[in-house]
Amino acid sequence: MFDSLSEKVQGAFKKLRGKGKLTEKDIDEALKEIRMALLEADVNFKVVKVFLSDIREKCLGEEVFSSLTPGQTVIKIVHGAMSDLLGTTAKDLKLGGNPSVIMLAGVQGSGKTTSAAKLALYLKRKNKLVVLAACDTQRAAAAKQLEILSKEIGIDFFTAEGKSPEQIATDALGYSRLKGADVLIVDTAGRQHVDDDLMDEISRINDAAKPSERLFVVDCMMGQQAVDAAKSFNDRLELTGFILSKADSDSRGGAALSVTHATGKPIKFTGSGEKVSDFEQFHPDRVASRILGMGDVMSLIDKAQAVYDEEAAEKMAKKMVEGSFTLEDYLDQIEQISNMGGIGELLKSFPANAKLGEDDFESGTQELARTKAIIQSMTVKERNNPAIINASRKRRIAAGSGTMVSDVNRLLKGFEQSKKLIKAMSSGRRGGIAPGRMNLPFM
Repeated sequence: MFDSLSEKVQGAFKKLRGKGKLTEKDIDEALKEIRMALLEADVNFKVVKVFLSDIREKCLGEEVFSSLTPGQTVIKIVHGAMSDLLGTTAKDLKLGGNPSVIMLAGVQGSGKTTSAAKLALYLKRKNKLVVLAACDTQRAAAAKQLEILSKEIGIDFFTAEGKSPEQIATDALGYSRLKGADVLIVDTAGRQHVDDDLMDEISRINDAAKPSERLFVVDCMMGQQAVDAAKSFNDRLELTGFILSKADSDSRGGAALSVTHATGKPIKFTGSGEKVSDFEQFHPDRVASRILGMGDVMSLIDKAQAVYDEEAAEKMAKKMVEGSFTLEDYLDQIEQISNMGGIGELLKSFPANAKLGEDDFESGTQELARTKAIIQSMTVKERNNPAIINASRKRRIAAGSGTMVSDVNRLLKGFEQSKKLIKAMSSGRRGGIAPGRMNLPFM
């Protein structure tokens, strides 16, 4: 979402990093470039004005000019200001009631129904018993879509045909109490803030459901319209926060940098990708770090924990030490990496100082895909015992995976070498193994 903005902002800072001393002109030139980058990213111009005014005031203070590393000090100031702009710190859901009620609102096509399912899965993974209620009577098949998503993630679903949205919400509350649910998520119809009838309707749903959280779903592709809509919904409902949907889009991401400043309400979650699991808590400081090229290792750790099975990992580590690690096991690890966003997304979590470019992302992704294709072209017997793979089997595997026999040979040779290195390492003998590669042999 912020790739283009990040590239331009980092470009503005490159000129500052190499200077031992900064002048007021240096700072003004850098801020001018940042201003253009923010406006091009569709950030609200009022937000840009306040943001840069605050930064300039701090940058012209004694802290920068007396610093031994003035360029880094400026970046630190901008990082702090950007974190503040985005909400300073991550905000948890305020759950209260029997059950706690979360109502989602937004304009048509913003991704409310998908976001409702993603939020439900997020809460389920936190051991909450959740019910999803379909109160969208405007869009054809909206209830069916939510029902299908509910079944996919194993969440209880409720709707009532022929009833008004506010009555469905009331009935959903009663149903949730009977089920002993911890949280009821109410999905509402999309509506424009200028449609008085539909805005009155959502007010009635709000009165009936009495939610402790009223989250507005912001489509990251909306641009400036998102700010106007968010302000109008906030005036009517007193929103408690935002969910950014389609955060993986090629949009300029200005909405994310504007809605909190415009309403005073925090962004609480971001949704990206088509998978229901592509959903995470919003951390302003981490997003600011990403934009400024400072990396986001903490989010990488969170992703790892989300797909990490401790018992399975211990079992895998034991197999690696014993030398019984197989290509079947390695294929499982590739799937885990894919669930974390792939090699490219993992590399992007590291600071720009690591000098990782698009070629690194591309080559890493291609190598992983090639390795996966080769292993998937083997039989289960071959994966568990690569020693049986003779010349004819190699030709068959290469043909099946769209690779060369030399690629198959390289993978098999690297696999055996890695097994020996890991076993030698665990036995206390000297041996070299690339840092961070212990779970990625022969890559």
